[in-house]
Amino acid sequence: MVVTATRAPAAPGRAMKVLLFTGLGALFFSYYWDDNFDPASLQGARVLLTGASAGVGEELAYHYARLGSHLVLTAHTEALLQKVVGNCRKLGAPKVFYIAADMASPEVPERVVQFALDKLGGLDYLVLNHLGATPAGSRSRSVQATRWLMQVNFLSYVQLTSLALPSLTDSQGSLVVVSSLLAKFALDGFFGSLRRELDVQDVNVAITMCVLGLWDRASPAEGVRGVTRAKAAPGPKAALAVIRGGATRAPGVFYPWRFRLLCLLRGWLPHPRAWFIRQELNVTAAAAA
Repeated sequence: MVVTATRAPAAPGRAMKVLLFTGLGALFFSYYWDDNFDPASLQGARVLLTGASAGVGEELAYHYARLGSHLVLTAHTEALLQKVVGNCRKLGAPKVFYIAADMASPEVPERVVQFALDKLGGLDYLVLNHLGATPAGSRSRSVQATRWLMQVNFLSYVQLTSLALPSLTDSQGSLVVVSSLLAKFALDGFFGSLRRELDVQDVNVAITMCVLGLWDRASPAEGVRGVTRAKAAPGPKAALAVIRGGATRAPGVFYPWRFRLLCLLRGWLPHPRAWFIRQELNVTAAAAA
């Protein structure tokens, strides 16, 4: 009698792992190698940049200055803005202006956009980078703190976008939204709807959503219950990734690249997604209860 050995079929889990790693590899290569960035395209570009006084916003200003863009910078603290403006001029920015502004005031976005239009004659890029944490002395769950967060981290984004959109439409420009992972989930609704509306109307304005991970202690992550650690993305490299994405009109930028996976998991697998996010935030067991 001849005994024929049969090979057991591959376990479904093994096939899923192969598919997962293949997908991750494809995402990795597409992110780092599909790059048609032309630095010369930013020479003379008219840029309004919010949150420009420190961190990634400051590094964005310096990159744009080196590339020869015309800049209007805004942030809350005038002294810090003046320092950044001086550095931008040294780096070669042809034109650079600043306007100190607090996005917690509903009337401020109109003043900022009008200032930029007056100084630059139009806009090619609106770069939104001014997410903020609850002001010191405010209880994180109070009505006052909630209003502040809504105005600074959402309503001001809507106002600035609406006010700048006619000029961006004329120039066929780009809207670049810089956010943390948590903020992206909150902003996706508005900017996703806007992107679909622009597509329907055949308006050639690009929207680039940039996820730079979790910011440092002076960030919205500070107000999240149970967060014990929040890593900041390296400023110069993260800023360059944002500029490349905006210039190439990419729909999304993820730095570090693993945040692309977390965003994909959002719709597919809500429970693993929540686990990954909690690992990134290092949420305490007490807060999870």
